[in-house]
Amino acid sequence: MAQPAPAAPPSPHHAAPADQPEPGVEPSIGWHVSHFFYRFDRAVLDSMTTKERSQAVVEAAAVLDPAAPAAPARLQTWLVAGQKADFAVLAMDPSPLAVEGLQQRLLAGPLGRPLVPTASFVSLTEVSEYLPSVEQFGERLVAEGLDPTSDAYAAKMRGYAAREPAMRQGRLEPELPAWPNACFYPMNKKRKVGENWFSLPFAERSRLMAEHAKSGMAFAGRVSQVITVAVGLDDWEWGVTLWARRPDYLKEIVYAMRFDEASARYAEFGPFYAGYVMPPAEIFRHCRVAAD
Repeated sequence: MAQPAPAAPPSPHHAAPADQPEPGVEPSIGWHVSHFFYRFDRAVLDSMTTKERSQAVVEAAAVLDPAAPAAPARLQTWLVAGQKADFAVLAMDPSPLAVEGLQQRLLAGPLGRPLVPTASFVSLTEVSEYLPSVEQFGERLVAEGLDPTSDAYAAKMRGYAAREPAMRQGRLEPELPAWPNACFYPMNKKRKVGENWFSLPFAERSRLMAEHAKSGMAFAGRVSQVITVAVGLDDWEWGVTLWARRPDYLKEIVYAMRFDEASARYAEFGPFYAGYVMPPAEIFRHCRVAAD
């Protein structure tokens, strides 16, 4: 009796199981985020005519316009202080192709000739696992000594329940503050003997992060932050982007939070990039790329 033919191997394009999303480049949760840093090659700029330089900055400014049709959902440019870069671009969008397309249009344009990429950071927005649910918030209040039958407890619970959805949405699709001072730095949590963050119980990590968050809350109205996750995507695990009403507030918040155990004992930091939020045309004028 003839044997049945063996089953054909599954096609690499077979449909996803019912409980799995279809393959795609957009994150299941959160947005793609990239920080790009550039400097100008002065020798190349000097080889361009005044007309070429003027046309180049006009086209580059159009590419970096947040209101442009192809612009990512969030787009901001900074003049960078110091010599690590001349300017930075921060872009966020559900699609990584929208973000990466921005940098390719910039580099493919006439200003791409004198542009030298100096650094980048690729990450995703996320809701931190340490942001408490309503139930966890209530447990924390009780642990702090608040009577769960008191009016004060009920009022705090109502208030947190009302703002918790917006807090989560704000972390996944953050608005970029218009405050003029900004900085960015990458960071890791240590994995050293005696200082391994990832070997700590969740309850202890949550306690340390609550202490850390409390320090940051003291700067509400003066400093705003977005923390993005780069685990599996870049050399560092998280990226911290800060905006401030005044530049000294950046110094103050970073200094104050360095004393928290989550930072002092368990954190490692990469290079800091500080700068000033500025439209691209103003950046190009400030950098003497084109005449006023």
